[in-house]
Amino acid sequence: MNDMRLLQRTQGMNDIKIQANGVDVFYADNHAIKDVSVEIEDKTVTAFIGPSGCGKSTFLRCLNRMNDTIDICKVTGDILLDGEDIYDPKVDPVQLRAKVGMVFQKPNPFPKSIYDNVAYGPRIHGLAKNKAELDEIIEKSLRRGAIWDEVKDRLKQPGTGLSGGQQQRLCIARAIATEPEVLLMDEPCSALDPIATAQVEELIDELKQNYSVVIVTHSMQQAARVSQKTAFFHLGSLVEYGETGKIFTNPEDSRTESYITGRIG
Repeated sequence: MNDMRLLQRTQGMNDIKIQANGVDVFYADNHAIKDVSVEIEDKTVTAFIGPSGCGKSTFLRCLNRMNDTIDICKVTGDILLDGEDIYDPKVDPVQLRAKVGMVFQKPNPFPKSIYDNVAYGPRIHGLAKNKAELDEIIEKSLRRGAIWDEVKDRLKQPGTGLSGGQQQRLCIARAIATEPEVLLMDEPCSALDPIATAQVEELIDELKQNYSVVIVTHSMQQAARVSQKTAFFHLGSLVEYGETGKIFTNPEDSRTESYITGRIG
């Protein structure tokens, strides 16, 4: 493995951050994800695309064990984060979700102040020894979320009072306040207007310098703009995965081509 990592570095490739092997997901009798294997690189934006109901969000939720919250859901196969099995009984899902942050489709700030929204994770995980350290984490996270200048004079005001685009950037700041290594985004722009969408896309591009970003999107244009790698899902299976440019211009599977040219979807 070390030889492989060395080889990747010398070839200018990113390290593998998440490795999924033979993952199946069942909701009671419904076989939602079928034998998915994929390697997700560090410091890269990976887009999951495909028609509605194809399993892309379900698979995304496997990566931080959000499916654990659904009683009828069963996940089999292996998902490794930095080589460690995230479904190992010894792994605490709460700690895992501090490492693998998530941003949802609809901005969902807590009914608290802007400051307390971002402070929530660091407080739970004991990341700050005192108020000065916490203040520093808040400012750094809001800056990384590209929203500091807009909110720095109103940190005591409720996060729910912000515009939709600002709320989503606040949620991104909240997700990165626990210093995660991976950021999962489930259609983060679908509730936003075009200007707010452009701001979030710009932010995603910056975030890849520090994080492995995985984004589910129904917009192929968005996937083409923000991602370096693209995975195409169809009917619960991973049909094709590779460099975004190649997937969009020269796909190997006819189903991928049909989806990209609008014949299925």
